[in-house]
Amino acid sequence: MNRSNLVGLNSTHSTHSTHSTHSTHSTHSNRSNSSNCSAARVVGVLALTTCALLGAASGRAVAWCPEARPVILPVCDTPPMPVVPAEARAVDLVICLDTSGSMDGLIDAARQRIWSLVNDLAVASPRPELRVAVISFGHSTYTEAEGWTRVILPLTGDLDEVSEKLFGLTTDGGTEYVGRAIHVATTALEWSAEAGAMKLIVVAGNEEADQDTTVTYQQACAAAIAKGIMVNTIYCGGADDAVAPGWRDVARLADGEYAAIDQHRNSVPATPHDEALATLSAALNETYVAYGTAGRAREENQSRQDANAMAASPSAAAERANVKAGAMYRAASWDLVDAVLGAEEGARVNLADLKAEELPEALRGKTAAEQRTYLETKQRERAEIQRRIGEEHAKRVAYLEAARAAEGGAGDFGGALRDAVRRQAAKKGFRWEK
Repeated sequence: MNRSNLVGLNSTHSTHSTHSTHSTHSTHSNRSNSSNCSAARVVGVLALTTCALLGAASGRAVAWCPEARPVILPVCDTPPMPVVPAEARAVDLVICLDTSGSMDGLIDAARQRIWSLVNDLAVASPRPELRVAVISFGHSTYTEAEGWTRVILPLTGDLDEVSEKLFGLTTDGGTEYVGRAIHVATTALEWSAEAGAMKLIVVAGNEEADQDTTVTYQQACAAAIAKGIMVNTIYCGGADDAVAPGWRDVARLADGEYAAIDQHRNSVPATPHDEALATLSAALNETYVAYGTAGRAREENQSRQDANAMAASPSAAAERANVKAGAMYRAASWDLVDAVLGAEEGARVNLADLKAEELPEALRGKTAAEQRTYLETKQRERAEIQRRIGEEHAKRVAYLEAARAAEGGAGDFGGALRDAVRRQAAKKGFRWEK
């Protein structure tokens, strides 16, 4: 992407947030350096609305606009100084998906709607520190010894990796052990030990919940709730189906939420803003400065997941763009802009400590001052693009809110997941402004 085709991307009158221009709780928000920029003054406040969209359990497309965030625009090119991040609280979410032969619709829904969920969490208070894990169960290539269940991805804050694993899932007929999926999620992952952490398992499938006689769902739920882990179930079928009560019982036993959905109902209308958001998302990628071999691989994966989201639907790509512009999209482990200039605790890197071969070509042969100037320029470019994404996303949500039509029938995976997480987050003290 040639940023010169995008008007205003190099504006010096940009916000100085490395990762969010629309969240006052962002770990990446910054304030002006008053000591180096004593002449600076505030010239404006731009209220951006960050909204999360997920289909409601009623089948309607429902939009939320929880809160407007102020963005301070300083008249100064001096690099920003990081602020101490606002209080955050750990949120661990494990998504267990039935990958037997009949569940292609469910997998597609998970791939598309994960970004909407992240956008919804991004505007919660206190600020969630989200990690996601993916577990697959019911695939015929797994073994009986492992209960036809496998950890695809352990808990991680790398949302690009979550997307990569979701798009790597395939379906194939098999035996679906709900109890084993819950048991593996409870025992095989490193859950947060933080006091007050929200720990959730979401299990989605369409067969009987009581097929596992080695680890019954009653045993698995008891073990989960004993560790403070709530279990939610999403049954892909009619609420009146004969097997639905078993899924409802799983949620009841582990203080969870239950929903019955149509796994194939997952459409969000395209909007006039989707193309602009995709363009801005690509431009945002140009502000990342990867370092080391692993960093370059992560940079390439960022672009691959953009392509995956676009292939899934324009809506998924638009939601992903807004996630990338927010605080939950963390890149300090591979991006020098965040690692050197960002405020994420424990993630800072000293450029002098990096070997020449670990540096990107753009920084090799430059003095320390020149290297820092280069990163500061990228940081300002990023902040401006993030601001524009926030504006465009708000317009998109308003469009969808105005255009949605009332529909009956079952809800979808995105709505069921969003509703379950919100209700359980409320029990843990999280809140969304109405």
